[in-house]
Amino acid sequence: MQITLTQFTHPTPTHYQLLITADPEKAVIDSYLSRSFCYQATQDDQLIGVVILLPTRPRILEIVNLAVAEDWQDQGIGTQLLTFAETFARQNNYLSLEVGTGSTSFGPLRLYQKFGFRITGVDRDFFTRHYSHEIKENGLLLKDMLRLEKIL
Repeated sequence: MQITLTQFTHPTPTHYQLLITADPEKAVIDSYLSRSFCYQATQDDQLIGVVILLPTRPRILEIVNLAVAEDWQDQGIGTQLLTFAETFARQNNYLSLEVGTGSTSFGPLRLYQKFGFRITGVDRDFFTRHYSHEIKENGLLLKDMLRLEKIL
């Protein structure tokens, strides 16, 4: 399935509905959006995915949000967004692409590793320190963030 990817600068409520599925606190999302490259995936003018890319250190680009609408999951959209992120990073001379995901986020963790990301560390208690409420995922309390990297 072919998607259309375009940059956006002003997130709509529909963008937030999607962004919140990958990062459940709007204040956290707002803390990085204005400093990021924001791209939306559409199919027939319907928003079906987003990928937010944040330069974090010289020549390092982090995927800080990647989300696919529920009805569009398991159709290769996430892989297309990751491919776009890697191409964008290479074209803009970044040396590596990083991502952080919850230790209980089994689907995203599998996708990132399948795409060539390697676990580089654990940010213990990240979600309990940075979010105002408990997050339960796959029947587990989310506490730790796994950090992954793909050298380009």
